[in-house]
Amino acid sequence: MQFFFPRKHRHYKVTLYLMVVEFPITVVFLTLTGIASHNLYQTFLWQDGADNGFNSAPDEALYAAANYRPYKAPMVWSSFLTNYNLVIGVLSTFLLIVKFPIHCMHLFFPPIAATIHGAIMIIYIVSASFQAGSDMSDPSHPQPGPPWYITKSCSVAAHKSNIGYCEQAKSLFAVCVIIIVVYFVEFCISVHSCFITPEEREEILEQREEKKIEKEFEEEILKSPSMIPLTPGPPPPGHMNPGFMPHHGMVPRTPGFPPTAATGYVKNGAPVSPFTRRTLGFNRLGDNNGSTSSDLPLRNNSNVSTPQMPARITTTELGAPASSMYFPPPPKKASKN
Repeated sequence: MQFFFPRKHRHYKVTLYLMVVEFPITVVFLTLTGIASHNLYQTFLWQDGADNGFNSAPDEALYAAANYRPYKAPMVWSSFLTNYNLVIGVLSTFLLIVKFPIHCMHLFFPPIAATIHGAIMIIYIVSASFQAGSDMSDPSHPQPGPPWYITKSCSVAAHKSNIGYCEQAKSLFAVCVIIIVVYFVEFCISVHSCFITPEEREEILEQREEKKIEKEFEEEILKSPSMIPLTPGPPPPGHMNPGFMPHHGMVPRTPGFPPTAATGYVKNGAPVSPFTRRTLGFNRLGDNNGSTSSDLPLRNNSNVSTPQMPARITTTELGAPASSMYFPPPPKKASKN
């Protein structure tokens, strides 16, 4: 059974647009968590709720320590929640900076996207559950649901200076819920792209088959004993004509035959050398010429018949193209004055 790893997003542009929408929400969440860090207003809101009788008071920890009773601050009012929100704000910003260019390069594969979006969504759900946690530490002032700054209007604050802090805490919770929705949509789109359709399966199988054939062809070429480097090919016909622009190419050598550069042209299926054969030059001597004299210096011997070399030899007889080649006569001995 073959394994198919999905590499394409079916809704590529939708995922890209969701990342663009995610950017301002993430920046706002990071800003609000940065403002709330180092317990700027959490204790104030806790005390304000205690003054209104909505929840326990922060001094419950002192009474518990004085009476040697264990005490644990409710999660909704603990410093852990503030630090937790700040960490996930930085983490989500970093992930957005990384995944956006990777998605533009088509490397943010659907399984990876689904894993990242699902994980960060769970982290934000935990944050929202902490922010909407209950406070049952004081039996006389129980808080079974979310804190007062979420369920009530900020105008009910006992101290008017806490109204701004209440609005910030309410906004932080609202932004957290919005970003959970955005991550949930991205997670669903990524999961949907993880299931390969029959058309995509056929396309992947075709690509694998093509790569397999190319690899086998390359291995066959490398293992073949006739793998010989390329040699220069012959110049095209008409290269001697004025104004002709040659286009030299490379042709592969055939096993068992010498390179084309050494054999020259092919005539009647047999290679023909472009160089003058020694036997042909000597056989041409004396044809249609009965003179026994020689123009070569120091070779004037009347006992030996030495015919003259013809002044013109056509390249047709040498197996070359139809254009003629002329050879100058041999030099004569300079006369002394």
